Amino acid sequence: MAASSVHPTRNGLTRRQSLFGGLCLCCLGTAGLSPRAYAESFTMDEVGPGIFIRKGLIADADAQNLDAIANIGFIVGKNGVLVTESGGSLADGQWLRGEIAKRTDKPITHVVLTHVHPDHAFGAGAFTVDKPVFVGHAKLKEALDARGEFYRKRLIDLFGEEKTGPVVYPTMAVADTAEIDLGDRTLAFTAHGPAHTTSDLSMRDSMSGLFFPADLLFVERIPSLDGSLKGWLKELERIKATGAAQAVPGHGPVRVELAPAVADLTAYLTALRDETKAAIAKDVPIDKAVGSVAQGQRDKWKLFEHYNRRNVTVAYQELEWD
Repeated sequence: MAASSVHPTRNGLTRRQSLFGGLCLCCLGTAGLSPRAYAESFTMDEVGPGIFIRKGLIADADAQNLDAIANIGFIVGKNGVLVTESGGSLADGQWLRGEIAKRTDKPITHVVLTHVHPDHAFGAGAFTVDKPVFVGHAKLKEALDARGEFYRKRLIDLFGEEKTGPVVYPTMAVADTAEIDLGDRTLAFTAHGPAHTTSDLSMRDSMSGLFFPADLLFVERIPSLDGSLKGWLKELERIKATGAAQAVPGHGPVRVELAPAVADLTAYLTALRDETKAAIAKDVPIDKAVGSVAQGQRDKWKLFEHYNRRNVTVAYQELEWD
């Protein structure tokens, strides 16, 4: 399917929106940025000791931004560097690798693949030369088997093959919990049940206490539901129970107070759940529900119109047989 081909579905969503697993590609650009202009568009913020994060754009992937829409970064330890998120394309990952080289000559020992979505996983190809351990959820391989090549071809439609990169699989699978020791700090990992996706992995840094929930936590940008609505609400309760005070969300500001951010996300997902259930109880068809459910949340989230209809569709299908 060419990048300009967008086909409607019966629910008013484009096929591209419904199949791309939370990464909307309905707003496609045509002109690419020069490497210099791209590099000058972003900065790294040191959000904790040795922790550097780039704020992603609150936008959809297009040929100009090279899918630089997620918060990505790295953690410098005594024995090496752990990449927290690799970026949304080979070009985005190469930019991140260059930023690491500006700050340390320590080896890149680990690259975390927090879930299956391209804006977080497709920069991984930039790091294969370092031969790191690629860390992912135990369900990530299955998800990449199902979607990876599809995602890659759609990104090629946007950027061209030379900027897209390969599908990279985890070499360390986390089924429950795991730890990685960087010498002077430990990263503790938790594999979550179906929520944002079926392969969500979170991380906590022992030195700073910062929590890295990846896309289990959206701030400012409306969340995209691609796993389980009920599961996501359950996992947010687990996140609250960690006692972490501050977090690096997958989208939004690079460092936030965890409790109010979780509360805002919970409010949206709860409205999505309760109003979808009410629509189902009243026999409101799905094509009508997508225009009415969670509308009270409209002014609280950027890109609401891009994702809420799809979220309602996914929620309806999950809750219909409850």
